[in-house]
Amino acid sequence: MTDLDARELRDAYDNQIRPELPDPLPDGVTVERDGPLFRVLGLDHRGFLTYRTLDGLAGTELDALIARQVEVFRSRGEAVEWKLAGHDEPADLADRLRAAGFVPEDQETVVVGPVAPLAAAVPVLPEGVRLREVTSRADLERIAAMEEEVWREDRSHLVYGLAREIEADPQSITVVVAEAGETVVSAGWIRYQRGTGFASLWGGSTLPQWRKKGIYRALVAYRARLAQQRGKTLLQVDCSPDSRPILERLGLVAVTTTTPYVYTP
Repeated sequence: MTDLDARELRDAYDNQIRPELPDPLPDGVTVERDGPLFRVLGLDHRGFLTYRTLDGLAGTELDALIARQVEVFRSRGEAVEWKLAGHDEPADLADRLRAAGFVPEDQETVVVGPVAPLAAAVPVLPEGVRLREVTSRADLERIAAMEEEVWREDRSHLVYGLAREIEADPQSITVVVAEAGETVVSAGWIRYQRGTGFASLWGGSTLPQWRKKGIYRALVAYRARLAQQRGKTLLQVDCSPDSRPILERLGLVAVTTTTPYVYTP
């Protein structure tokens, strides 16, 4: 890919995926607008702030917008994530968020690429491992348990969030597990972005003893085929440093970064 291609892919990401709003809204989820910014409430274990662009807001006007979000979530007694893209303007936005009490979490890289080559790949799974689409709460709880083993932190919010997305529209998301016998060794899900050419990949955590066996690649290829079946032409992933080299070898291109800035009352 050339630099121009990367810019075109980033433009597609900005214009088609951002702002990242759930569609349809699961039961109990609300979206409020504050100027160019959207507040998503009730979706997950914390609020979510998203936008396509801040429409040139800077200086005291931008500080006022940030302060309003702090006040909303302070009054709710709830944490909130401001999803900051590496190319967002103004350039001092991250500094202004930190000054308002937001704390950055781990940065991820946004990669974008065509569906077709990934869908055509045929990775070989280790003997005894199978991929299976799941919807039941019991399976979602098994995914959360696997993720807790990987990350050593509570992931119970995944059960609640994914279950509500599936209930709201089973056609908007597919959850896939990789199983060895009765053990979930990896899992990932795909969201089909309504009204766009995009699908986005999420999850992909794998138990340490099952890594470097082709399972992550197989999950990517399987979900790419699901995207292709639904007429999607581009895939987007917010990926970790571990996943990025794999995804780039599969043809996805880094277009920006994303960092969760979290305010906790």
